[in-house]
Amino acid sequence: MSTFGNSLSMLGNPAIIQFILYGVLFTLIISVVSVLFSVVIGTCLALMRNYCGKQKALPLKIFSVIYIEMFRNTPLLFWIFICVVFCPCPKFVDQAMFGLSSVNNKLMFKAAVALILYTSGVIAEIVRGGLNSVAHGQIEAGHSQGFNMLQIMWYIVLPQTFRAIIPTLLSQVITTIKDSSFLANVAVIELMARTKQILSAANRYNGTNAINVSDVFVLFGMAAAIYFIINFTISMTVRRLQIKKRTSNGKICSYNIQTVRSDGKDDCPEYG
Repeated sequence: MSTFGNSLSMLGNPAIIQFILYGVLFTLIISVVSVLFSVVIGTCLALMRNYCGKQKALPLKIFSVIYIEMFRNTPLLFWIFICVVFCPCPKFVDQAMFGLSSVNNKLMFKAAVALILYTSGVIAEIVRGGLNSVAHGQIEAGHSQGFNMLQIMWYIVLPQTFRAIIPTLLSQVITTIKDSSFLANVAVIELMARTKQILSAANRYNGTNAINVSDVFVLFGMAAAIYFIINFTISMTVRRLQIKKRTSNGKICSYNIQTVRSDGKDDCPEYG
């Protein structure tokens, strides 16, 4: 058997495949949890930056601006190392669970905190773009109906905001899944870290008693294929949503053109 064939034979080892699949599972869990927490934090930051301009609330706006700009303009790897050194861990993390040692659980928690802090700054700007797309007149209309600001945000502004930014948010999910590979620098839990771990012990599995160049191509090629399948699936979902949104806008605009022709008013800016 050739060296490349020996390397490929590792993919037929059930223990290796199971080890890799657990890495995929942890990658997805960390990414999804990071995005969910980041959406909550990012939405709060975007609201503070957009609507806390009055004197009493100005410190909140200043905080949000500093937070967003600091995390958006510094590398993720920097914050991973900072959190690994300085971030405290709750007691429930300091124990073996999910098939991981207490050390790996603590590292996973700290690295996930770094990913959340970093991603929330990015998502804050995505949400702020969606907030800016909602006409200010709708806020005034909400006030005229007796809604307070919290009710206006919850029932009027945020639903429209998130409908507008769903494709961009899904694109950020893709970025977060790829960014999770940075965790391989501090922990041995996600896909890239486990791929590196298998490579370091490839001589025990490839039947040659040595680590070959072909092992690198096979193992990292498999990791790249997994990342591609996951992210390409999400990417196709984003494209379908964007096409659906454009089609929906076209139908609305077509209706407005018919209204224009009968009323003599132009409701469709696209057709001026």
